[in-house]
Amino acid sequence: MKTPGTRARPRAAAALVVATFVAAGGLLTAAPASAEEPSGESYTENGGAARNDDDRAQALRDSILDSDAKNVIVIIGDGMGDSEITVARNYAEGAGGELAGIDALPLTGSYTTWSVTEDGAVDYASESASTASAWSTGTKAVDGSLSVDVNGTPQATLLELAKANGLKTGNVSTAEIQDATPAAEYAHISKRGCYGPEETSIDCADEALENGGLGSVSEQLLDARPDVTLGGGSATFDQVAAAGQWEGLSLFDQAEARGYQLVRDAAELDAVVAADQTSPVLGLFTEGNFPVRWQGPEAAVGGGDLEPQSCTENPERLESGLSLGSLTSKAIDLLDGEDGFFLQVEGASIDKRDHAADACGQIGETVDLDEAVQVALSYAQEQGDTLVVVTADHAHTSQIVGSTPPGLSANLLTEEGQNLIVSYGTAVEGESQQHTGSQVRIAAYGPGAANVVGLTDQTDLFFTASGALSLNRDAAALSASGTASADVARIAPGEEFTVSVADLYGDRQVAAVAGAETDLGEADIIDGAASFTVTAPDEPGSFTVALTGTQTGTALAVEVDVADGAAPAPAPSETPTPEATEAPSPGETPESEAGLPPGDSRTPPLNSTGGTVSFVLAGAALTALAAGGLLTLRRRGGLAGKL
Repeated sequence: MKTPGTRARPRAAAALVVATFVAAGGLLTAAPASAEEPSGESYTENGGAARNDDDRAQALRDSILDSDAKNVIVIIGDGMGDSEITVARNYAEGAGGELAGIDALPLTGSYTTWSVTEDGAVDYASESASTASAWSTGTKAVDGSLSVDVNGTPQATLLELAKANGLKTGNVSTAEIQDATPAAEYAHISKRGCYGPEETSIDCADEALENGGLGSVSEQLLDARPDVTLGGGSATFDQVAAAGQWEGLSLFDQAEARGYQLVRDAAELDAVVAADQTSPVLGLFTEGNFPVRWQGPEAAVGGGDLEPQSCTENPERLESGLSLGSLTSKAIDLLDGEDGFFLQVEGASIDKRDHAADACGQIGETVDLDEAVQVALSYAQEQGDTLVVVTADHAHTSQIVGSTPPGLSANLLTEEGQNLIVSYGTAVEGESQQHTGSQVRIAAYGPGAANVVGLTDQTDLFFTASGALSLNRDAAALSASGTASADVARIAPGEEFTVSVADLYGDRQVAAVAGAETDLGEADIIDGAASFTVTAPDEPGSFTVALTGTQTGTALAVEVDVADGAAPAPAPSETPTPEATEAPSPGETPESEAGLPPGDSRTPPLNSTGGTVSFVLAGAALTALAAGGLLTLRRRGGLAGKL
């Protein structure tokens, strides 16, 4: 315990790192932390509380990197306003201490977090769905909605665009993976609570698969197909699809049929050595949210007058291999590669425990998040090409006060041996504390980090991240060079042949119709490619298979000649659709982005066909090898041939 009135340098526990500026090379380097003894330097002396050891001007100049980023890691502390950071720092590290990850980021600003109402008016105090949608899409959203604009139109997300541009993608959270922050990167729906088919059929009926919608949040996750998804929320995956190609199957069964690697615990996750579009990882480690790290006294009326207490470890906490730092490290390991990646990481229960007026709970989750930041910073420092951004979705209730307030409070004993009274004043005891409308901190390191400095808006983060990665945001252009081909040009009636598509990078699924009306269902697009096995009709003649990218509407067609007694004849070269336009070359600005400043290519939103048509599952999903990868095919009922 430190002696009151003396100043010690930052201390960190369990493999935390202390970050320091180094002018040469402009990198924020890290050295192992140690629990230092008090230096004897008193806070009461002139300069005793100063944090700057020297002039940081040159270090800051060197930290402004003007190169593009290969990777972007966005780390969100849900409900982590400035007050929540300060509460955690004071308790865990002392007033003069530092959180070794969060406080090490060299470039810092603030951003506004307001949302909009259904009629487009400003809503000053927002919530997690609208705020997560704002940085995920660059478009303000209505409270409770996920990645749709005020008119309900789906907006392209950072994760979707990164995938369409050939990057690997990941999504990590200590909440249910269907919760607002992680879901905003892959789901487009009017109500955040429509986790599974059951809730969606009741509360989001127009968006349910049986009504031609995109389906529930969980079903949209399976369609989005991130390379790595880690979090809670397994209970929803026991629900059964109510319509569509997978009707009657649980979401777990559907995920397995579509090629996902399903993992349930730390040992299974540790055994995973690769994740890609062929075999994406879906790790669901709890039925609901993760248990929190620390526990302690909940705030009460007059709580500040009680004897101060220390936070203790929560015996229900998951094993260390499932801490947020460990999950972040594993996700980075699986995503790291030549193509680059986009990864979002969320510490969810800072917010949840703030709602519950649980000071120790929220502090422990902030410390947990800080360890994840350290992991990301360490990787970024080693690579030199990774942008790390740390921020919150909205501010929250907790405040440090000097005496017991009339409302709820808790008295904690800090690392320095001092009393810390934390107040919660936006709800009475037993009710949920409210979010607040304050601007929140945003800090960054790496290429593009300077764009967070000063006052920005939450939507600016979308443009900072997409600009750093030089993402082409015109999804239709990314599929415009798509081609379709058959493995034969001529075939006998009733024989099978294969139809394949390639270079449909702007789409996640492709639908196929053989002849006039035989619906072949949809196939997941893997690295731009997918294939269908088709049975030729009994009648001779020209036979066409039409294919449509379900996200962009890109139309392709393949024609084969069906002839009696014909031996399969090799097909000519791949046939691009006549309507396809030439895709822009790398670095070229599409016409839809013309006239906009560099790095600010604000194109129209990602189009959607409104989901899949409801059909009964008539057969199991099969797999086929095409374009160098294992493709998971989807099938509807009433097929004339087999997939």
